[in-house]
Amino acid sequence: MAQTYDICIRGAGIVGRTLALLLARERLRVALVAAPPPEGAAPDVRAYALNAASRQLLEGLRAWPDTEHATAVTRMQVHGDQGAQLHFDAGELGAEALTWIVDVPALEARLAEAVRYQPQVELVAEPQPAALTVVCEGRASRTRAEFGVEFEHTPYGQHAIATRLHCERPHAQVALQWFLPDGSILAFLPLEGAHGHAVAVVWSVPQELAPQLLALAPEDFAQQLETASQGALGALQLHGERVAWPLQLAQARQWCGPMPDAAATSAAGARSWVLAGDAAHNVHPLSGHGLNLGLGDVQALAHVLHGRDYWRSVGDLRLLRRYERERKAALLPMRLTTDSLQQLFARREAPVQLLRNLGLRGFEHSGPLKTWMAKQAMGAAQSA
Repeated sequence: MAQTYDICIRGAGIVGRTLALLLARERLRVALVAAPPPEGAAPDVRAYALNAASRQLLEGLRAWPDTEHATAVTRMQVHGDQGAQLHFDAGELGAEALTWIVDVPALEARLAEAVRYQPQVELVAEPQPAALTVVCEGRASRTRAEFGVEFEHTPYGQHAIATRLHCERPHAQVALQWFLPDGSILAFLPLEGAHGHAVAVVWSVPQELAPQLLALAPEDFAQQLETASQGALGALQLHGERVAWPLQLAQARQWCGPMPDAAATSAAGARSWVLAGDAAHNVHPLSGHGLNLGLGDVQALAHVLHGRDYWRSVGDLRLLRRYERERKAALLPMRLTTDSLQQLFARREAPVQLLRNLGLRGFEHSGPLKTWMAKQAMGAAQSA
């Protein structure tokens, strides 16, 4: 007899697996569509900055990585392009950490293990009929395109380059970020625990510069980073492949709708789709909040489905539109902040450089405003 599912999740990345575990708690039968990993793929060099709300969510699912793979950031230093600086300190804010830098492979492994032991979730190779299909396939989602969803996007004219470094000096749990005169943005994110010498790199550079940097010999690329970071961590050695992708501000016009195929209805009622994570929205990585936003999506969707009337299907569009409204409203401040900062620091005119650095200096001494903004970024105001 064919297996029947309440929900089919297309995309078994971090967002998709987290959602599957949340929905399994509601005793919903979940089909998780997992594509086989590409043969000969290089080790993943990405790392994510996860806030307190994301950590609480993942800990509740028993999927938070060990300490060596989730490094607490106790301080952050942001450097402008004319000497202005911002400093954030977790101790001054009464917090354990500003954020945690989490190894992508370690987090994916913990989530995969949790899914493997969850009987309500079944890994499948192809999409399955269900009352609700959740699209978690990332920014280049095929399903979103198949459903005819318009994905409005504005290219930034930048590429992000990610890699790993071994540093001469320990990072001391400090995250470092530089807004550089050419409009590029460089971030060093601490790895391997409190006393580690490793950092994850995210370097947002003008798109015409990216091919040149990727073509450099490892030692020459490390030297470029050492120069850009003003030798903050001493001599640097490349410890990982370099990967790059174009940056954009993007959002789907619709986040939910009825299934477009002939099987859109069944005896169980309407069948619908909904978007989550990068399939629904992209922001610039300068704030480090991309995955936090995606995890916020799945938490909100699970909460809406949990609170539905007993007679409502999980594919009820009224529920899904409630989720869409809630998440679009939550996303808007982050979209505006990251886009404004990117546009501001991409400008190279001398008066603009002067004004933005004066602004950084003013914000550094703004007292309650700076504290409030830091706590928002930390996820302190979010429910888990």
